Amino acid sequence: MNPTILVFAGSIRTGAYSGRTADAAMKELALQGAEVTRISLADYPLPIMDQDLETEKGVPDNAVKLARLFVEHDAILIATPEYNGSMPPLLKNTIDWISRVRRDRGVPVRPLSGKVVALCSSSEGHFAGIRSAAHLRAVLSHIQMEVIAPQVSVPNAGVAFDEDGNFREERLRSGMERLCRTLIERALMLSPRGPL
Repeated sequence: MNPTILVFAGSIRTGAYSGRTADAAMKELALQGAEVTRISLADYPLPIMDQDLETEKGVPDNAVKLARLFVEHDAILIATPEYNGSMPPLLKNTIDWISRVRRDRGVPVRPLSGKVVALCSSSEGHFAGIRSAAHLRAVLSHIQMEVIAPQVSVPNAGVAFDEDGNFREERLRSGMERLCRTLIERALMLSPRGPL
């Protein structure tokens, strides 16, 4: 049985380092036997989280669609950039809206609680987006997602990838291999379909 893993980046900018990191993760997960779904948040535009808007119009359809994807996959991998020392508003807003989804097609759902998730980060600088990842880890843990310990943080991301989108440094390649292996193992252990 192959685990199903949803992969996305916290940026929709063309050529975003987080997008390239997500692509590297997708390749490694597939190499290790996972069934990977790679999405872009650009395909799920959402308004700024506003409870008055939610009261008036309900949870946006795109939030429900994203929540459905979370429910349907065994695990999640998020690659985040760093904006002003934290996660980008696009990513936080997405998580906030998904957390408001309580029902899908009339059935109660819990898209976040208990779901296993892995984090990657990237930045142009030396700190590799670790502050963003730390804030994201705290938020996801608060909403009772299970964030695995291994993390890949990509410094100097503008020169971190070769022409094929692979990491130039062995340290990053081995780190991604370990992260993906841990995510797959934990996803299989927690899957409602049962362990191998």
